[in-house]
Amino acid sequence: MELVITCTVLLIVASAVIPMAKNGIKRQKELELRRDLRELRLAIDAYKLAVDQQKIKPPPLENLGYPESLSILVEGAQANGSLSGKIRFLRRIPVDPFTGAPDWGLRSINDEPTSTSWGGGNVFDVYSQARGTGMNGISYGDW
Repeated sequence: MELVITCTVLLIVASAVIPMAKNGIKRQKELELRRDLRELRLAIDAYKLAVDQQKIKPPPLENLGYPESLSILVEGAQANGSLSGKIRFLRRIPVDPFTGAPDWGLRSINDEPTSTSWGGGNVFDVYSQARGTGMNGISYGDW
């Protein structure tokens, strides 16, 4: 009888802990996604600021000061004036925690804010290509 009661109590405790662990893992991935998106957007903004302040060689005029791709943020842009070498804005392109790859959706300055296809030319914004909805009820692609 004691064994049945003990097993029942353990079953009840386990049924409460497993959903909490799953939510904890999802919450951790969402925090990482939010951090990675912020890091990418700050790097894009820093590139644009460096172009506006003429610290780096500007991209083609049609890019309006935004990088042509995310890889330029890692490889670096040629410095102007007394600065020599390249200025890098990212160490690496972050990995999307939900897709497991450094593949991000891109939007150019000419794309619609909700566009899911990149018009090319420049990178104005990034978004996750992960399917699903966050714990806040918003699709990951809209973060």
